[in-house]
Amino acid sequence: MKLRVQLEMVAACCLLAASSLAVGQGAAAKTASPADAVNAQLSLIEGEMMGAVKAMPADKYSFAPSASVFVSSQKTVYPSGIRTFAQQATHVAQANYFFFSGVSGMKPDADVGAIAKLTNKDEIVAALAASFAFGHKAISTLTAANAFEVLKSNEPGLQTRATLSTFAVAHGFDHYGQMVEYLRMNGIVPPASAQ
Repeated sequence: MKLRVQLEMVAACCLLAASSLAVGQGAAAKTASPADAVNAQLSLIEGEMMGAVKAMPADKYSFAPSASVFVSSQKTVYPSGIRTFAQQATHVAQANYFFFSGVSGMKPDADVGAIAKLTNKDEIVAALAASFAFGHKAISTLTAANAFEVLKSNEPGLQTRATLSTFAVAHGFDHYGQMVEYLRMNGIVPPASAQ
């Protein structure tokens, strides 16, 4: 009986494999270029983050969470140096230039150091948008031939163009998550959540 069950399982696996081959031969698998695949992810975080920075009122760009935003019974300690909403956005803009220049070898088309000093909402929104545009240009240089070329980098785990570009996208999502909390602490529904 045990042998019969094993034989039936082997036969089922063979049938499944054979049917998969037959289906695979009938239709070519769809593939995307590395640039298209990463660009789609960058567009996703760009849309969500740009919606967030536009939704936050200018007078709240200096907001940073503190123990005072929680109920008194919660024991919450924030060390000094918590980024403000503006600093979250400018940090992402600077990081985009850093990561994507590494991906492509292109020089940033902005004064990256000056971005950290911005406090005006309109200037921050423009700087962040420009950093995403730079990211799209950099990603367009990714090809099947160069996506996994090893780069000279001191960052662990960021050794290829593909890993560096996908890390840049992940980094944006990390800070977007924090910015969403900042919006909600100020009674603002993030635009991506309102849809």
